[in-house]
Amino acid sequence: MEQIQYFEDYEIGSSRLTSGRTITETDFVVHAGHTGDFFPHHMDAEFMKTTPFGQRIAHGTLVFSVGVGLTASVVNPVAFSYGYDRLRFIKPVFIGDTIRTRTTIAAKEDDPKRPGSGRVIERCEVINQHGDVVLAADHIYVVERRDKPKQA
Repeated sequence: MEQIQYFEDYEIGSSRLTSGRTITETDFVVHAGHTGDFFPHHMDAEFMKTTPFGQRIAHGTLVFSVGVGLTASVVNPVAFSYGYDRLRFIKPVFIGDTIRTRTTIAAKEDDPKRPGSGRVIERCEVINQHGDVVLAADHIYVVERRDKPKQA
């Protein structure tokens, strides 16, 4: 779905929650193939039985990718992603866990490079089926201003 939202339209504290997605063994295998990360933490069930986790844990980058992908249900044609800050893998995700993502507008600031735009910082929290935050990151958007500054 497309929804135009200018910098001025974002409200600090507003949030949304995505639908859920269950992580599967296929996700582990495909992600390992895409990234080359075949570490035993993700791929060796017998090894992981000997660890405090007791089972394989999802790649942090897999949880990040799926968590961010879940937020991509609304396209804003006047905004683009500038990147992510403060990415943290807080708790492990296992095969069979269902994750969803809560986004909250945490801050707005001027964009020093683009006077016709501002930066919107959206806190992303990936949450498992138990309500635990398993991953957190700040997504930075560059968003056009509705009210552009006058050119000198």
